[in-house]
Amino acid sequence: MAEDAALEALLRARTIAVVGLDARTDRPAYEVAAYLQAQGYRIVPVPVQRPAEEALGERAWPSLRDIPHAVDLVDVFVRAEGTDAIVDDAIAIGAGAVWLQLGIVNDAALARARAAGLAATQDRCTKVEHRRATALAPEAGRR
Repeated sequence: MAEDAALEALLRARTIAVVGLDARTDRPAYEVAAYLQAQGYRIVPVPVQRPAEEALGERAWPSLRDIPHAVDLVDVFVRAEGTDAIVDDAIAIGAGAVWLQLGIVNDAALARARAAGLAATQDRCTKVEHRRATALAPEAGRR
């Protein structure tokens, strides 16, 4: 199942680009990214609405294509209508997976990602799914 592939990609990932993450601590992107960082993931902020030099102590990049190193998973916190270009960028940089957060659905973009070989899911939260998976198998969440 495609959702299982995305969860496996999350559990294997080391570096997660979080599109929509900036320094605003009251935003869901910040909360989820902080949780993932505390679990040992390297977080790469990619703010979209407000320019930011960093978030969570990590340098921010203007787009996925500007990140100078490999990204294992792209965690997306933007409205569905803004996800096409992000998914195309995730494909272009060779990310291993793309994850559209709760409430974000773009079937066509997910189909493109999967056709390009990326694990992909939508309308799911990386924090919730990571917690659920590691509660069942704690060794799965170790970095």
